[in-house]
Amino acid sequence: MKMTIVVDNVSGEGIPGEWGLSLFVEYEEKKILVDAGASNLFLKNMEELGIDVKAIDYGVLSHAHYDHANGLPAFFENNKKAKFYLRDGVAENCYRKAFIFKKYIGIPRRLLKKYPDRIEMVSGDYLLTDGVYLIPHKTPGLSAIGRREMMYRKTKQGWVFDDFSHEQSLVLNTEKGLVIINSCSHGGAANIINEVKETFPDKHVHALIGGFHLFNKSDEEIRELAVKVRDTGIDYVCTGHCTKGHAFKIMKEVLGDRIEQMHVGYKIEI
Repeated sequence: MKMTIVVDNVSGEGIPGEWGLSLFVEYEEKKILVDAGASNLFLKNMEELGIDVKAIDYGVLSHAHYDHANGLPAFFENNKKAKFYLRDGVAENCYRKAFIFKKYIGIPRRLLKKYPDRIEMVSGDYLLTDGVYLIPHKTPGLSAIGRREMMYRKTKQGWVFDDFSHEQSLVLNTEKGLVIINSCSHGGAANIINEVKETFPDKHVHALIGGFHLFNKSDEEIRELAVKVRDTGIDYVCTGHCTKGHAFKIMKEVLGDRIEQMHVGYKIEI
């Protein structure tokens, strides 16, 4: 498995970044794009990195937030074959509290109606292609995290705290073990590792790659998560985006050589 960071908060290789994430994955003969960032920047960065957007076979949306989904219309206009796979909990209903108001932070408006033939809604444990899976959250009580983050979903019954039922992990089977990609890990990085371990009890979980949504956490909370991640027995962690630099430094103190920080143009081979 090879991965290239197309979009991240941290620029690199002379290529700009933005608040968002987009990851290009090469697995066997398949090419997978995980998320499309917050704008059309991913297209420009792919060109700079020598990646052909037309060659992408599968698209995966990690969760229904704008900084991962706003590039989808541009993807559909420039790649005519690949579907994007979304968790069946995805809708235009994600908000966060901003002062006394609730601000929309979801997917582009009318995206689902405009591109119905390019979007595949999936449920349960889903086999994307040989050795590649989409795994939903299985940890109970995740709405408590939504409450803490002041994140909401708008439903017919009214406002509810987000339980991140729209979030999913891309899991790839490699010679070193399972590799998990989850762009923001809203449901908790350690929870996600344990969810995958329970889903594949006969497999070793080798790596977790993605953001951990730690930019707004206390040092104590960051260190506590780092210990939990370490205690799962995982071999390798690469994080960026909503983890941000301060949290990375604290996690590095706990995880040492097991953890690396991503930036635009960063390449991983497992």
